[in-house]
Amino acid sequence: MPVASPSRRGTQALAPGALLALFTAQFLGALLPNAPLLCAAGAGGLAFELAVRRWRPGALSLLNRVRCDETVRQLLRDLLFVLGLLHLTDVAGATRLLLVGGLLAGYAAHFLCRAIGMVVRRQRTLPVLTRNIDAGELRLSPAPPRLLTAPARRIPLMSVPATAGLLATVATGRALWGLLGVGVTFGLLAGAAARLATWLLPGRRPPGEEAVLEWFRRWLAEYRPEVGLYFSGGSGTAYQANMWLSTMAALDRRAMVVLRERSMVQQIAATELPVVCLPRVAHLMLLEHSSLRVLIHPANAPKTSQVLRIPTIKHAFVNHGESDKLSSCNPYAKVYDEVWVAGPAARRRYALADVGVDDRDVVEVGRPQLAPIRRAAGPPPPEGPITVLYAPTWEGWTDDPGNTSVILAGENIVRALLGDPRVRLLYKPHPMTGTVNRAAAAADAAIRAHIAAATPVDGQPEADPAAGGAGGDLPRRSAPRPGGDDMERMAAQGVPEPGRIGEAAGAAAAFWAAQSDRAHLVLTGPRPDIYSCFNQADVLIADVSSVVADFLASGKPYAVVNTSGLSEEEFRAANPTVRAATILPPDAAGLPALLDAVAEPALDTMAVARAELTEYLLGPAEPPSLVRFRAAVDDLYAAAEARRARQRESEGEGQGQSECRASEPAERSASRRSAG
Repeated sequence: MPVASPSRRGTQALAPGALLALFTAQFLGALLPNAPLLCAAGAGGLAFELAVRRWRPGALSLLNRVRCDETVRQLLRDLLFVLGLLHLTDVAGATRLLLVGGLLAGYAAHFLCRAIGMVVRRQRTLPVLTRNIDAGELRLSPAPPRLLTAPARRIPLMSVPATAGLLATVATGRALWGLLGVGVTFGLLAGAAARLATWLLPGRRPPGEEAVLEWFRRWLAEYRPEVGLYFSGGSGTAYQANMWLSTMAALDRRAMVVLRERSMVQQIAATELPVVCLPRVAHLMLLEHSSLRVLIHPANAPKTSQVLRIPTIKHAFVNHGESDKLSSCNPYAKVYDEVWVAGPAARRRYALADVGVDDRDVVEVGRPQLAPIRRAAGPPPPEGPITVLYAPTWEGWTDDPGNTSVILAGENIVRALLGDPRVRLLYKPHPMTGTVNRAAAAADAAIRAHIAAATPVDGQPEADPAAGGAGGDLPRRSAPRPGGDDMERMAAQGVPEPGRIGEAAGAAAAFWAAQSDRAHLVLTGPRPDIYSCFNQADVLIADVSSVVADFLASGKPYAVVNTSGLSEEEFRAANPTVRAATILPPDAAGLPALLDAVAEPALDTMAVARAELTEYLLGPAEPPSLVRFRAAVDDLYAAAEARRARQRESEGEGQGQSECRASEPAERSASRRSAG
């Protein structure tokens, strides 16, 4: 579970406390009684609820987890108003019953709307979700407005008239205002239920499950996919698949992307490839009867075992990056038909790990997705700046001290870099930083604070790419309105416009052009991607991770932070990827010498070692990696076809033998009749 940042945790602690204080004040106002206190606390509570919903969604999640959601809170607020009416006004008993009855009728309409919403959502949950596929044949309808389907939005907003009316009644003693406000709220909630019910009419109902599956079968038959990228993962893991999209699109065969989680459909980056999500195993098995022959896996996941059951498909594990971590030679890799690695280093890593991967199943294909990385064109200009990319990895599931430098060394590194007037810092933390260890989340927040507080050298305000800004809005794909559901997005994200994907590279260039060349930046999210950051950087500082091996394709200097507790000699011996690196201790000593070597190539003593290590880790430059990758796909595709041919031949022989056995009794019977 992701760990919230300190500021977010503070908000989540303060918001429920503030709301509880307002409820307490409202209760005291009703009990004393005190009309001004009751009115101020009641109005303040609803206003606070609406403000939090607008600007800090999730701040009251603690109350929701203990079943004190928006509906319960509004009901409590209304009950306290009714209690106040009993003590503060002379409203007749019959009128009070009308007020209470109107409130109860409003809640009945709210719960009816909620029930209808559940039915609508269930009906609109399709067995197959797609992107980049024309789904016009299914006649998918737009989603209902969020106000109708989200109780957390509906009940506080539509309760404003009732609250205002009750406030006026308490303040003036006139029941008319309360009756009017309660009546308006009831009308809004009843109208919402009636409006939402129109999505149950035949014209707006989605096609049935079998109709959608039949449409998907026809699409498979028409498109005839040959190779696919299979991915399953949780929030924040989409980068593992995204890095392979351009490589898959560059294949000479018809390719597709196969996903398992519905939420992942929108997390996959812009691509022209057809994207298909099959959440249920039964529907995943439709691929068995398709033309798909090869699936490429960038990550291991529990749901991977489900697709491995399909006998007509060959499977290759490519991983989402290679490093000296133990996870780069996971024993699970032996379940695949082949394991595709970058170069000799990974082959040796599997051999030394002895995890059951046969060396004959290891295929060296290089790293074809590194094509966008530009080679070093020389040192930075004398006037500077030296652009340093600090890209630490995350703490990992094992939480070993050597996994990430963020906790023990991150602040030291960043302070030293920010204190050097030659440096422009780009900080791009791993997307999962802080998801396991709160100390990593706190260190990451502190690093961001240091960068935010740093004054740019040119005195201009610092750019904030995380918030967009000039040039920061990188187009990914056309999308429907924010309130749309999966069905609406599926209808909107049909066949992409020609050239749309090519805009991403231009958008990345526009983003960098819009930034000051002296501004320190915190770069989060999928855009700009790590390879785009490589092209901006003059030097990399990282941990033992796949980022190091990928950066070698640039030919530029790099440093690796040693927080493992090992000596430098032991650290280099244990991690081949750091053999050509400057090793930084936790106190960041050695940074000035590293920056001097970047500014003056004559001081760079690791250039030859980097060239040798690049070939060892990534394989030879010729033939190009993409050529080798295509050849590996073709070979595995041919193996799948040969296997299928053998199965057909075996089935044919078995059928022939069965027919012979079935004909023998008839022949013997005919022979006996002839002899008689």
